[in-house]
Amino acid sequence: MDIKGTVALVTGGASGLGAATAKRLFDAGASVVLVDLPQSAGESYAAELNGAGSVSGSVSRERAVFSPADVTNESQVQAAVNAATAMGPLRIVVNCAGIATPGKVLGRDGVLPLENFNKVIQINLVGTFNVIRLTAAAMAETEPVSTELGGPERGVIINTASVAAFEGQIGQPAYAASKGAVAAMTLPLAREFARSLIRVATIAPGIFETPMMAGLPQSAQDSLGQQVPHPARLGRAAEYANLAAHIVENAMLNGETIRLDGAIRMGLK
Repeated sequence: MDIKGTVALVTGGASGLGAATAKRLFDAGASVVLVDLPQSAGESYAAELNGAGSVSGSVSRERAVFSPADVTNESQVQAAVNAATAMGPLRIVVNCAGIATPGKVLGRDGVLPLENFNKVIQINLVGTFNVIRLTAAAMAETEPVSTELGGPERGVIINTASVAAFEGQIGQPAYAASKGAVAAMTLPLAREFARSLIRVATIAPGIFETPMMAGLPQSAQDSLGQQVPHPARLGRAAEYANLAAHIVENAMLNGETIRLDGAIRMGLK
């Protein structure tokens, strides 16, 4: 599907993988709704995208807007979907919102509180599903478009899992469970949405440069990067964004979870 002229909704769109993906889609000609928490940099980032996309001396509508939302909140996500459909046909959704709170089941301070486990599941899994169900409903109401190689299509939903879905480390039971579930629901969703001409795919990143990773000392970041077989470095947000764009453009990518990890296989801890 051609990205140009579509409307994309990107969760976690104010930073990290989400911000890079929003920029990639924006630069390719999509209008973008950035969905992130109210306290995020979503408003300023939308203004930055619009400024970069403007032509000197011309007047044009804003192609990037910020819609504050907690992905677990039905009404807030619905408001973001409404903002997207008001801009045109919603055809691209990328779920990047998530948290990676670590916690051993039997830690130094005792048993892992149930609310800690539940919070990760709620945001990473339930939040992702909440966005999927509401955006899919909107997509299903759009008119199909023809792809370059033929065949009608209404839209594409891209989710974010993690290599932890397959090789969760000690201290990652909640995170691995949430991301494993995102990967597991990819195929059944793709099979169901096929009748609506909507594709579903998931990206499972390895160790990437993100705001969370930036908080580590440079020596720690370099050490993590050296664990990647090739290229021996941390993944870059633009590489995630490029894969997301390719999934949109390649109509045969459907129902699959794609590892983006430089061939790393995570160790015990």
